[in-house]
Amino acid sequence: MTLLFIGTTELLLIGGIALLIFGGKKVPEMMRGLGKGVKSFKEGMNEPLEEKTEEAKDETADPKPEDEAGQ
Repeated sequence: MTLLFIGTTELLLIGGIALLIFGGKKVPEMMRGLGKGVKSFKEGMNEPLEEKTEEAKDETADPKPEDEAGQ
């Protein structure tokens, strides 16, 4: 049995305690803020990956023709 596994019963218990402590109006606001934080974190994690793919595209693109006036 692992300590990191949280089942449905535990989640319901945690949710019930949060509801008792913070009240019905505050819990949705807190969850909304948590959702925005997770979304921001995911975007931040994908940002370096997008930069690397753009760099790879730039490297594989055809090189620009050199100026023929110097020949």
